[in-house]
Formats: sequence, C-alpha cells, structure tokens
Amino acid sequence: MGDITAIPLRGAWTGNRGILHSGHEIVRFHASDLWITCALEFRGRRQEQWQPGHYTFLYFHDEAVSFAAGHRPCAECRRDSYDAYRAAWAEGLGVDEPSARQVNRRLHGERIVAGTHRRRLHQISWADLPDGAFVQLGASPAVVLGDRLVEWTLQGYARGFARPVRGKADVITPPSTVAVLRAGYPVQIDASAYR
Repeated sequence: MGDITAIPLRGAWTGNRGILHSGHEIVRFHASDLWITCALEFRGRRQEQWQPGHYTFLYFHDEAVSFAAGHRPCAECRRDSYDAYRAAWAEGLGVDEPSARQVNRRLHGERIVAGTHRRRLHQISWADLPDGAFVQLGASPAVVLGDRLVEWTLQGYARGFARPVRGKADVITPPSTVAVLRAGYPVQIDASAYR
C-alpha cells in the first residue's frame, strides 16, 4: 500500500522517495513525486542508512511489491529496466515514450488521493489484470499470477487462491504500471510466490 514498514524480509531492491527521516525516525511519507526502485549494488557506491541530508533507503522484497507501492525503475542504476518500462508504458497506454517527469507526475496522481497520504485503489476488470499486479482482497494484498492470486503478508508470500473470472478488482498497483505489465514488462517476482 506504499506504507513504510520495517519487516525482517530481505529486499531484492532498494527504493528512494527522498529524505524521509530525522535521526532514526521516519517523519514523512514522501518528499516528492520521484519514487524509484534501485539496484542494491551500483558501481561500488556505499551509503549508510539514516545519514543527515541523504535519502532514506527503502527496501522491497521484489519488484512487483515496489510497483504496487507506486515506484518505477531508476534511470541511473537500472537503465535497461527503466528503458523497458518506458517502452512498455508507451505501448500499453498508446502514447509516445514519456519523460521521467511525466511518469513521476502520472504515477503520483494514481497512487495517492490528492491532498492526503491515503492510498488510491482502482477498479479494473479481473480479466484485464496481468501477472505482477497487486490487488486488495479484504484486508490482505495479493499478487496476480496467471489464474491464481497469492497473498502478501509481512512474512512474504503466503497462500494462494483462485483468481476470480468476472467482476472488478480493487487494484493497488497504479493503472499506468498495470498497463506496463500488460504490455510485457518482465517484472521480477520472488520465487516464493510460485510455491
């Protein structure tokens, strides 16, 4: 849902929403509309968490979780993924390849109710949801994997359910990213979701 929560799972990716901390305390939800998913390692750069004046490191179990939170691939450390995301955005939405600023602005409007920190959910037909999209099932989020939904918990992926074939889902992943996934972007999903 985009909330910042400390859990014991290892992250496959790091994320950046700007400087969110003061000391060792999270004091804001985001600092701008730039929400990116970065590689854990890049050109040997090292940065300690909680450094004054440096962005707050976030971590994501997999890329599907980061996309559900409303992030996109970083244009520096994940250039190939960023280019693939933009190309799939253009194909999925029927537009020219967007700039980073255009992507950031649109995603921000899709992930948060304007003027709040409340998460926006979107109604999308079950039949139109690609693998890697996250939906809200009662109190639990779940990722779409073929004809199944796999529940996400603070311990990682859990039990699976049959995917509904009719009606609409409450979708957590922003609609533009759903279109990116539908256009074939190869989202990374942790292997534990396929058990």
